Amino acid sequence: MNQSETTSTDIETRSAMTDFNGRTILVTGASGGIGAATVRQLTSAGAKVIASARTLESLAPLCDETGAQPVAFDLTDEEGIKDAIEGLDLWGVVNCGGFGGEIATPQETDIDIFDKVISINARGALLVIKYAVPAMIRAGNGGAIVNVSSQASLVALTGHISYGSSKAALDNITRVSALELGKHNIRVNSVNPTVVMTDMSNFYWGRPDIGGPFLEQMPLGRWATVDDVAAPIVFLLSDASAMITGVSLPIDGGYSNR
Repeated sequence: MNQSETTSTDIETRSAMTDFNGRTILVTGASGGIGAATVRQLTSAGAKVIASARTLESLAPLCDETGAQPVAFDLTDEEGIKDAIEGLDLWGVVNCGGFGGEIATPQETDIDIFDKVISINARGALLVIKYAVPAMIRAGNGGAIVNVSSQASLVALTGHISYGSSKAALDNITRVSALELGKHNIRVNSVNPTVVMTDMSNFYWGRPDIGGPFLEQMPLGRWATVDDVAAPIVFLLSDASAMITGVSLPIDGGYSNR
């Protein structure tokens, strides 16, 4: 076999490992930036995507663009999650739905907001896994789950007592789920991104006294884009990561290693 044939074979092998044809993947929080970018990248890779958010209206432009199937449910509503997910023939899940909560110290935090952040970011993701996994197991084809966590679960960030705690809980859900589901060839991983500068995050991180010093501590020195986060999600769903499970992958420009 000559070098060109070897190269062609390698390319075909790599392409097959990131081919999602015939695989249905649920993406929660699809109306948001990271969720929408993930839907776009997955549909481009051949996946059948079910995009979820709280309302069908918020999903309409994305689903018209990508051909994703919309489904609406609230991550705080267990019965609603159960009714929406139980009948789906899923191979994979991306838990991207979340709530930022507040910027507050431990002594100033509003416990009602803390409870809401935990309910959506940790409890909601667990409920999606709870009702998605039985059908995945019955199908017997393995699968993959990616939870969108945060660098706030890996390092202490000022004002992030609620959000960081919820994402730390989500990382533990990832590890335990990976342990429990490995025997079914279902992999579970988290991605832990730094700040993606959106209208929602700009109110805090866009302040020069907050964002400037933060970026100075980051080796890569820039905010993440939605595609910076979506691409590793797609990788962790793909067969290219077939031996990776139970990890929390920082996507933070090196911040957590400073």
